[in-house]
Amino acid sequence: MKIRPIHTEDDYKAAMARVDTLWGSANTNKHDELEVLAVLIDHYEESQNALPTPTPIETITSLMEQRGL
Repeated sequence: MKIRPIHTEDDYKAAMARVDTLWGSANTNKHDELEVLAVLIDHYEESQNALPTPTPIETITSLMEQRGL
């Protein structure tokens, strides 16, 4: 089992391809690898789709605009 962090889109595609080959395997060691890959993939997807947190001023300004103030 060779597990590496996912830093790029190519790493992500390779991890997803590995998941495809492991899916449905009866081998317990492969289940462990699949579980670790799932965590890494989830972390990568979360980091790529994270929305920036607005500052308090941006939040207040947005609420005022929505309410016509």
